[in-house]
Amino acid sequence: MSRLIVISNRVAMPAGAKSPGGLVVGVRDALRESGGTWLGWNGEIDGAGADSPLSSVTNDNITYATFPLAQQDYDRYYRGFSNTVLWPVFHYRTDLSRYRRTDYEGYLQVNRDFARRLAPLVRPDDVIWVHDYHLLALGRYCRELGMRNRIGFFLHIPFPAVEVFKTVPPHQALAQAMCAYDVVGFQTAADARAFSDYCVQCLGTESAAGGLRTAERQVRVGTYPIGIDVDDVATMARKKGSSQVVALKLGLADRKLIISVDRLDYSKGLLERFAAFEQLLEIEPAHGSSVSFVQLAQSSRSDVQGYRDIRRELDRAAGRINGKWGELGWAPLRYMNRDYARATLMPLLRASQVGLVTPLRDGMNLVAKEYVAAQSPDDPGVLVLSQFAGAAREMEDGALIVNPYDTEDMARALSRALHMPQAERIERHRGLLQGLRTHDLAAWKNRFLADLCGKAKYQHENYSL
Repeated sequence: MSRLIVISNRVAMPAGAKSPGGLVVGVRDALRESGGTWLGWNGEIDGAGADSPLSSVTNDNITYATFPLAQQDYDRYYRGFSNTVLWPVFHYRTDLSRYRRTDYEGYLQVNRDFARRLAPLVRPDDVIWVHDYHLLALGRYCRELGMRNRIGFFLHIPFPAVEVFKTVPPHQALAQAMCAYDVVGFQTAADARAFSDYCVQCLGTESAAGGLRTAERQVRVGTYPIGIDVDDVATMARKKGSSQVVALKLGLADRKLIISVDRLDYSKGLLERFAAFEQLLEIEPAHGSSVSFVQLAQSSRSDVQGYRDIRRELDRAAGRINGKWGELGWAPLRYMNRDYARATLMPLLRASQVGLVTPLRDGMNLVAKEYVAAQSPDDPGVLVLSQFAGAAREMEDGALIVNPYDTEDMARALSRALHMPQAERIERHRGLLQGLRTHDLAAWKNRFLADLCGKAKYQHENYSL
């Protein structure tokens, strides 16, 4: 019986991060029912690095196989090439990219180490599913070690247009390495098209039905928008929530609530969002103390300079806005640089009248989907969503779609959301919820694995430990 092996940079253990990102939520929920092995870094720095033994623990039908990184590997592979080259370039921030050859060599070395650790675990009929930008080259090293398994790769973040991708100095080698996978999946059709265009234009790869044809294999290039477990989110949202949720509701009194939940990252458009909220207060002074904006921003990658910079800028912007518009007993903007458990976040989303999700560039953005799933069908809030989030392709008929670079556009969308009649809100929410159920987390998993396994329909019962 075939097994499913999932590989990602970081493995989030069952008692791990309070507020996991899209990759963690997607992988964990995808494996929970089917069972399988999840291999990756445990988040620890250890001097032994590549020589340290693999640790294994099984929980909730998932075997977590983890290992630490050496400090040098962390600096070059993770903090270096992954997050100071690939992340900014793939989010169209080429101005923030800082390439060093030694970082790239470290990136390749860690990808090679992942393959070496995987090799003893793999059986001939195992199916391997690799995730995200940290492991673009892993498929190549798996092939070099003789693995002939079906190996798929899914990119959770955007894939940039051809000329943008070419600003990564080893762009050609990376794209060639990605062609070692049997399936290369993306969040949107635009991302898939960008990758295919690059391979045809710059590698001379032959375009084929459903993907690309190389000398070694037929590579399927597909679009697989990740979803959520709608019922799970709705159940959490209906619960009373923590004392923090209760305190927030009491503090709001009769004020309407605008809420945003993000990782602290320059790609999320937080500064532009703060400016749009301030402009809302300027163009509609009547809102005055009748609305509050809560921004929850979980810290991430604090040892990367760009992230320290954005945190300082946000602190200054929040202080200026509250100093200008606040009153005794009321601060219009509550900016909290911390993370919360999902069981706390979902009731918060439900309690808000507007969900403000305006990244400058995002692969999908599951918060947008969670916001909709968390709402009461009888009195739902309104989603204001960036046109540059992958989710906008699926949610354009129900959300208010905005350009995050246009603060006036966002401010007017906020005003429209706050004034929207209940009947219109219900109609928009109904359509959005139907879409979430059609393209949920199970559909994402099943479609990708069906293409990877070459089956008309993937049956998770065929995969076990």
